[in-house]
Amino acid sequence: MTQSVGIKDVARAAGVSVGTVSNVINRPETVATETRARVLSAIDRLGYVRSESARQLRAGRSRIMGLLVLDMGNPFFVDVARGAERAAREAGLGVMVCNSAQSAGEEAEYLSLFAEQRVRGVLLTPTDATGRNLAAFRRHNIPFVLVDRVAEGTTECSVSVDDVAGGALAVRHLVDAGHRLIAYVSGPPGLNQVRDRRTGALNALREAGLGPDALRELPTERLDVAAGRDAGARLLGLAERPTAVFCANDLLALGVLQAMYAAGVNVPDDLAIVGYDDIEFAAAAAVPLTSVRQPAVTMGAMAAELLLEETGTRQGTTAPHEHRRVVLQPELVVRSSTLPGR
Repeated sequence: MTQSVGIKDVARAAGVSVGTVSNVINRPETVATETRARVLSAIDRLGYVRSESARQLRAGRSRIMGLLVLDMGNPFFVDVARGAERAAREAGLGVMVCNSAQSAGEEAEYLSLFAEQRVRGVLLTPTDATGRNLAAFRRHNIPFVLVDRVAEGTTECSVSVDDVAGGALAVRHLVDAGHRLIAYVSGPPGLNQVRDRRTGALNALREAGLGPDALRELPTERLDVAAGRDAGARLLGLAERPTAVFCANDLLALGVLQAMYAAGVNVPDDLAIVGYDDIEFAAAAAVPLTSVRQPAVTMGAMAAELLLEETGTRQGTTAPHEHRRVVLQPELVVRSSTLPGR
């Protein structure tokens, strides 16, 4: 096994002190040109790479921002990560992206990892409905910002979308198209987003003079395509089949669409489908999906900016940080899955 090259090896090869090598790496303008060139040549020849972890231990601050999301298999969270990474890179930070897989246990493990690594701060979409994981993480005094979740009952910053308004947009569109019995493929009931979208759906039904029995909820354990296919099969087995379905995200909607296609059910003439998130695959589906669009990239970038401000990382920021709850507005994008006869 090849032994790693240390700063002492570079100093010995260049014929200088360890302090001079450190200055070349961290404060090159303080070192004479000839000496600096000799040290850089030794670094290149030996293949020296400085230990970032050691630097962090000395400085007490990491150049890494943590990002913990529910499901990196969902393109929505990929877009959130893109926005966060862009803002972090502009500030000279990297992003450590982790996937809780909608598991409270895995969430706890990753939060512990972030604490061990002394990350600068964390962007987090919580999955633990009890709040115990966040309570434990607060003890480490590492700033965090909630993403795709309103910071209810806490003092932290958050960036989210008005999911109640989004659910209302989806179901109002279906009611306006003449549908009077609508299924809601909802995902895990413990997620705030799932509950808020259901509230919005019920609000839209009430506005139209319809009762809550006009919404038939089909919960799923996960928010993926396989869960959507399963929900589609259950939908087909209902004695009184709804004429439309609103899904808590686009992956569920794509799964429902696959189940309908396999069963010979025409979309949208026999069943209209609305998704949520407006991921890239929504427009590229066999029947392009109507979806409620969330500004995912913007959400990630704004959350990262709030964290940079709180941690004092953003250059030129002098005003004291104030925790804020940013709520963005969704937008309905209408496509073929709800437009019969076109």
